Amino acid sequence: EWSPVVAKQVFICNFRGSVCQALVLEIGETHLATFLYYTSALFIHQGIFPTNYVHLKKSTVTNRGLCETVVPLEDPIITETTSTLQEWGMLWKQLYVKHKVDLFHKLRHVMNELFDLRRQLIQGHLAQDQTREIKRHITVRLDWGNEHLGLDLVPRKEFEMVDPDHISASELYKMHASSRHCGQPSTSLGDSVRQRHGDGCRVPVQHHLFINLKSFTYNTISEEADVFFSLYDTRDNKQISEKFMVRLNKNGGPKNPEKVDRLCALFTDLSSKDLKRDLYIVAHVIRTGRMLLNDSKKGPPHVQYRRPYGCAALAMSDVFHTITDLKEEKDFVLKVYTCNNENEWFQIHENIIRKSSTKYSAPSTNYGLIISLQLLRGELDQIRRENQAVFSRSLAIMRKLGFSDVIVPGDTRNDLYLTLERGDFERGGKSVQKNIEVTIYVLYADGDTLKDCISLGSGEPNTSEHRSFVLYHNNSPRWSEMIKLPIPIDRFRGSHLRFEFRHCSTKDKGEKKLFGFSFTPLMREDGTTLSDESHELYVYKCDENATFSNQGLYLSMPCCKEDFNSCLNLPSTLPFQRNPKETFWVSTQLCSTKLTQNVDLLALLNWKAHTDRVLDILGRLRHINGEEIVKFLRDVLDTLFCLLDDNTDKYGPLVFQSLVFIINLLRDSRFYHFRPVMEAYIQNHFAGALAYKELIRCLKWYMDRSAEVVRQDHIQEAMKALEYLFKFIVQSRILYSRATCGMEEDQFRASIQELFQSIRFVLSLDSRSSETLVFTQAALLNSFPDIFDELLQMFTVQEVAEYVRGTLGSMPSTVDIGQSMDVVKLQSIARTVESRLFFFPESRSILLPVVLHHIHLHLRQQRELLICSGILTSIFSIIKTSSMESSVQEEVEMMVESLLDVLLQTLLSIMSKSQSLETARGQRCPQCTAEITGEYVSTLLSLLRQMTEIHFHHLLNNFHSKEELKEFLLKIFCVFRNLMKLTIFPRDWSVMRLLTSHVIVATTQYLSPALHKNFSEADFDFKVWNSFFSLTVLYINQPSLQLEPLTLAKRKKVLDKYGDMRVMMAYELFSMWQKLGENKPHFIPGMMGPFLGVTLVPQSEVRNIMIPIFHDMMDWEQRKNGNFKLVEAELMDKLESMVADGKGDGNHRELFGLLLLEKIEQETWRETGISFVTSVTRLMERLLDYRDCMKGDEMENKKIGGSSSLMNFYKSEINKEDMYIRYIHKLCDLHLHAEDYTEAAFTLLLYWELLHWEDRPLREFLHYPAQSEWQRKEGLSRKVLHYFNKGKCWEYGISLCRELAFQYETLYDYQSLSWIRKMEAAYYDNIIEQQRIEPEFFRMGFYGRKFPFFLRLCIITIQKVTRCLLCVSSEPVDRENHPDSVSTGEEHWHHKLSYHTVTSDASG
Repeated sequence: EWSPVVAKQVFICNFRGSVCQALVLEIGETHLATFLYYTSALFIHQGIFPTNYVHLKKSTVTNRGLCETVVPLEDPIITETTSTLQEWGMLWKQLYVKHKVDLFHKLRHVMNELFDLRRQLIQGHLAQDQTREIKRHITVRLDWGNEHLGLDLVPRKEFEMVDPDHISASELYKMHASSRHCGQPSTSLGDSVRQRHGDGCRVPVQHHLFINLKSFTYNTISEEADVFFSLYDTRDNKQISEKFMVRLNKNGGPKNPEKVDRLCALFTDLSSKDLKRDLYIVAHVIRTGRMLLNDSKKGPPHVQYRRPYGCAALAMSDVFHTITDLKEEKDFVLKVYTCNNENEWFQIHENIIRKSSTKYSAPSTNYGLIISLQLLRGELDQIRRENQAVFSRSLAIMRKLGFSDVIVPGDTRNDLYLTLERGDFERGGKSVQKNIEVTIYVLYADGDTLKDCISLGSGEPNTSEHRSFVLYHNNSPRWSEMIKLPIPIDRFRGSHLRFEFRHCSTKDKGEKKLFGFSFTPLMREDGTTLSDESHELYVYKCDENATFSNQGLYLSMPCCKEDFNSCLNLPSTLPFQRNPKETFWVSTQLCSTKLTQNVDLLALLNWKAHTDRVLDILGRLRHINGEEIVKFLRDVLDTLFCLLDDNTDKYGPLVFQSLVFIINLLRDSRFYHFRPVMEAYIQNHFAGALAYKELIRCLKWYMDRSAEVVRQDHIQEAMKALEYLFKFIVQSRILYSRATCGMEEDQFRASIQELFQSIRFVLSLDSRSSETLVFTQAALLNSFPDIFDELLQMFTVQEVAEYVRGTLGSMPSTVDIGQSMDVVKLQSIARTVESRLFFFPESRSILLPVVLHHIHLHLRQQRELLICSGILTSIFSIIKTSSMESSVQEEVEMMVESLLDVLLQTLLSIMSKSQSLETARGQRCPQCTAEITGEYVSTLLSLLRQMTEIHFHHLLNNFHSKEELKEFLLKIFCVFRNLMKLTIFPRDWSVMRLLTSHVIVATTQYLSPALHKNFSEADFDFKVWNSFFSLTVLYINQPSLQLEPLTLAKRKKVLDKYGDMRVMMAYELFSMWQKLGENKPHFIPGMMGPFLGVTLVPQSEVRNIMIPIFHDMMDWEQRKNGNFKLVEAELMDKLESMVADGKGDGNHRELFGLLLLEKIEQETWRETGISFVTSVTRLMERLLDYRDCMKGDEMENKKIGGSSSLMNFYKSEINKEDMYIRYIHKLCDLHLHAEDYTEAAFTLLLYWELLHWEDRPLREFLHYPAQSEWQRKEGLSRKVLHYFNKGKCWEYGISLCRELAFQYETLYDYQSLSWIRKMEAAYYDNIIEQQRIEPEFFRMGFYGRKFPFFLRLCIITIQKVTRCLLCVSSEPVDRENHPDSVSTGEEHWHHKLSYHTVTSDASG
């Protein structure tokens, strides 16, 4: 069996066929081929082109028919990239021609990048994340290039172009808006959270700071050094991050050779609030070597001490100002300062930040740390994927001290941060103070030291003991040295810390003598850990001979004052004696997901040990820190439901309150990631089969009391927790049903029914006088849509929809509630529409009426338009998707009945307001913005697009009277006209504009039969018909439908998709014109100009359709008045202005004459008709010649000749005096521009000759004011005399002086008479005294049809002169010798022009 395969042949070489009329194809062009092959055989590559010229790509054909399109079977973004690069290729060359060199080079770079990215996609060797990233890069570059080249904006979804046929117009508008403002619609987790739960649950964005130590330049240390980097908050005076530790050798390089160029780390979990703090990067330098750097006598060389050396600080504000782009890496220098007094070492960083320069000094000018910093944003896993090269460099991770703003489940931490603060020690009989070193051990209950449980900083391995740095001769040292103790959770209970104090002698032996110790357990007897505070520890005396092998000896002793007070029976003799004058302070901070410091939480978890205190413990649950609760979330929930099962009546209300508190705790953005933990608990671990009864009872009790209680905080909290309360209720009922085989089903349904009655009761209450009730209703409405999915587990779709409809229907109308409640109500409706419930057709038919009812009310009152448009967008998107799978006729019918009229009214109101950009306060009115206009236009388009012929038929037949139908038609025609007049969509939104045009023409085709049926003949209504014709004319002339300026590829794409919509509308216009019948005279001559504008559209089929209408107009005018002078005058008036605006061409002139002459041949008024058509075509020819002459760099004489020809045509052939006078002044202006003053004077004399010395009033015209005819002629005379004088043509000015003198003498205006006589005398003097050059003559002839009409029919004698008289005469051409030079159809032609001009151009 043969099967067809469609393949697209892409030419990889230029093809020149050797056969006559063979195809000529260029590289990159495509050709569609259809192959036949056996299904059981291999695919046979056979075709008409050589195989080495083509590459076959399997394709599919869409939109089959006359306008079918071949689409290759490949990734759509590859296809788009290919076509876009082909289009850019032509435009790129034009950039060079137009000298746009900068854009030329940028575009070449982007095109090369696109070639490379496209190649990577085609190869198909990328992982899914890499493919997505490549597509993102491609779309960014495509959009950049399209924007800079002035091409169309491409709407996208998931980086791919969208097909407008598969989405609603509202959704298409949203995609355009998103592409314009954001590049891409956001699909991040934060945005999805905001859409579902509002801004209150927005997940904070995490930031991370990457640091790379490049070098440590110094010249004063010859010892090893440790550098500790951390983030310090100056406002709170505390360190907020772990330390990054770098060990350097004596030369300043890494001590570990493997870490060369790998001294980098990442400060993680920084929130937006952290970035707004007064943060500093602080670096402490601790050297390891001699006691005193410059004194070799202090201590033997083999004994090493950790000694403070220097510190550096860098303000993060400076970093953020420097790093302008995300992921940009910049270098910074941290200057290292030394402390002038070691006693103040603990605050050296604060002194540097405060710039207390007397307390620190710089060893040298070239001494500092060179680091590079980079700010990263997003989830850490995402950062790891996007920056694999960075994470492969042994990157050290520094976390925040304490929990970050976002606590993620599964993120196990058990870190104890210990800070050695200070100590007070006795001198011990020595003449100088001690050099004290503290050694820290972590020991388990059995006395063994825990291995690798001490971390000085990230970047270096953990150790089993730590020796502090030594402050020289200081009995009250202040270290402020922090270390991390990552103790395993199973070793925490029973472990303790031991601090050993040694005096470091600087004598020859360099002994380190033990003189005391302190200790502290990590966990108290009640199970809580060491509290986060400063601890004052006792110091016990000991020496080097002391043994700690039996730690029980000292663990039985009190470690601090608090411990001492709790020890009731202390022995009189202790193994170690405490020195009461010596104390040691440490502070701790625990960051653990497994341990707690809260006594109340432990009491709750162990409630069976003290049942008498359960009520008190439950009451204190609300005061426990949220971090502690989420760490033990599952245990806490188990405890609560265990209490509920134990005694429902006694513990029920408190358990309900506690459950509400925990649920609302998860609404906090810090704990939002624990919501999946809660859901997993409900699905997998929850075992309260009877809990649903008490939860429903408590919830109903709360709602029923909402009308009585003044303080409703607890009720509002319960409303906010509605979603998870229903999850518990439904899961509990499921468990009970499984255990009892469905018992008590009726009771459960009845309780849910009663609960919904309570919900409706709360929403129906009048809240205008109670602010607390408003908040309760708002909380209920916000949470209500979240329970739909839970209800669907227990009830059918129709049952849930009925519950929801009843609830939404119980809400008060718009006029009965305040604006804030109005917004909440609409937001609840919006989330209902976006819910899964609304996607089911059976539930949508139930919910849609009540949703549309609320929308209708708001649109009628023009309230909350933006929210309403969002709801409608969601509805249309769902209906469009559903329409591809099933019928949505009834739903569309509902929307038409409820929305169409009010949508039109809303749009008219918005469009009228959009003219005023500012309100009385000087701010932009939110109801008049382009955003709202675009939203509602797209909503109307979506509705009209979904309507079928049946819908239009029902709509038009449901009007009660013709007045209602008339009002509707006027509204929709007015809205359509405004869509084309106003700039609703930007110019580059081509897809949206074309879709708009398609919907308008389709709607017009549905509405025009109703217009003809109801408003024709006896019921004729001029207003409706005129509105219709105005709409069609505007439609055909709109710029977005003019395909001629487009590239061939884009034009083909538009024609394949929609066809030429101008032709479709032109046919509709012509059809409706023919149906007017006897009423056509109502639009003559009013529609002459608009229809003429349509015929000037450069589309031959539109012209063929529209030009015959003028024959109709001439015929009806002839019948009415016996002539068509009115038609002729109107047509010629409009023709001049339209051609001047750039419309019309030679093809239109020829087609106009040809079609009308053909129609007129059969008419009784044929002769006058032919004369009229001939006059119009000759006028059009001259107008086109004049337009061609006036644009470009034509010679002045050619422009003057064109103006002269048109001017004389208006005077001699069609006798239109107004147009004649206009062109007199245009010609005069041309002469003045060329400084040909004499010619300007003679030109104005032509108008002067038309005026008389009379007092007849003249209207305002051109630049002349309203005045008498005498005044205008006098003013012209003076202007002409001025030009004659400037052109040195005084002979012709003398006669005009005499004419003026006669008029002044007649009026006895002796002052003016004196002035004119003096001017005449001056002219005589000038003629005698001034020298003027003699003129020269030459003759010019123009032969051939390419010359303008006014040049082809004459041989011109030109007088070449400088500032002297010039005579131009036109003579007939010998047609026998020059047949091509004549383009008129007249048998006899004669024209004589005597025209005086002066030129200043020496070249003629």
